[in-house]
Amino acid sequence: MFTHEQIWRGIDRLAAHAQTSPSGLARRAGLDSTTFNPSKRVSADGTKLRWPSTESLTKALSAANLGFADFAALVSGENEGRSLPALDLADGDRASAFDALGLPTGESWHRVPFPDLGSRTAYALTVEGEAMLPVYRPGDRLIISPDDRPRPGDRVMVKTRDGEICGWELGRSTVQDVTLKSLDPSGPERIVKLVDIAWIARIVWASQ
Repeated sequence: MFTHEQIWRGIDRLAAHAQTSPSGLARRAGLDSTTFNPSKRVSADGTKLRWPSTESLTKALSAANLGFADFAALVSGENEGRSLPALDLADGDRASAFDALGLPTGESWHRVPFPDLGSRTAYALTVEGEAMLPVYRPGDRLIISPDDRPRPGDRVMVKTRDGEICGWELGRSTVQDVTLKSLDPSGPERIVKLVDIAWIARIVWASQ
């Protein structure tokens, strides 16, 4: 059984996981911004412990795109020490940041804490610019899993042979080319020859 202190510590870790503060997480979940504040964790006179409601916790998990099992790991501390390679797309030399298979390489990477995905090749990218609006905004963190074979309709990160890295929705694929749909519904589709693509990897999570 988790203690009062562990539950609230888990919420603090959940907010950090979502790259925000407890009040920011509450706002993102559609709750009052003070829902997860320290002052709400005990009664006004300090004699009674207050617990987050199931409804507020469920909304917070949804806002952070995290399941309850992963939240339990945050509460218990099981995820401490787990991390992923991470790259800010605005930093470093993109051409040397990935190997031929689309896996992290070079000195531009750092590490960020993240729950276990069961993938040894997953990594994090921080969005720059507005090319992936309205789905992904500058500053959003995307978790990329090269292990997951992308299917039509999946959101994917694509690196072309000329060095462009951008997010798309995967469309029709043939033996010669692939259709990439803009994340902006009003944007055009691109048909790209497979020989012009360095790699395609599925986006499995986003900190929105």
